[in-house]
Amino acid sequence: MKHLIDQASWNRREHFAFFSAIEEPFFGLVATVDCTHALAEARRLKVPFFLYYLHAALRAVNQVEAFRYRIEDGQVYCYDRIHASATIGRPDHTFAFSFIEHHHELAEFLPTANAEIAAVQASQGLRLSETTSRPDVIHFSALPWVRFSGLSHARSFTYPDSCPKISVGQTYAEGAATLMPVSINIHHGLADGYHVGLFLTAFQEQLGQR
Repeated sequence: MKHLIDQASWNRREHFAFFSAIEEPFFGLVATVDCTHALAEARRLKVPFFLYYLHAALRAVNQVEAFRYRIEDGQVYCYDRIHASATIGRPDHTFAFSFIEHHHELAEFLPTANAEIAAVQASQGLRLSETTSRPDVIHFSALPWVRFSGLSHARSFTYPDSCPKISVGQTYAEGAATLMPVSINIHHGLADGYHVGLFLTAFQEQLGQR
């Protein structure tokens, strides 16, 4: 479900109009999260770490209203629930897009996520479809080979995209902690650095390090 934002009374109406008129309305930043507890929990539960932190990211996204805003035909809508269109790798080093439904509880999330990953790995090509290109998703990717400090995305400026893009990189040790870089790119007409900060705080809490 979604509901229309009344732009006449919206406190971001001028921000939305300004940033929607420029060629590249997205901004991005890279931050670091502590995933020491999350990694230990994933191992204890025998859950793939990718799915553990993807679930944590979706729970955080759904806590921040600005991350649930989408632009459709010039109007802004707020979705009740956001899912993931995640890139999933294959053994031959290609990848495809997926649709992974958000469930609040990890036990409900895992079966559908594992089924979608299995479907990707049994397929060829990008698997582009109406499902993987739904507006009520985040675009999610993992680069476990790279400890990045910056990241950019391939984008078509003619395509009316307003989905946040979240990427995570290689984990690394710093003292007794295990850290992970996180890149967030989001439409500046819908969100500011404050909202990205809200997401990062919620993501860190979901990972279990406060």
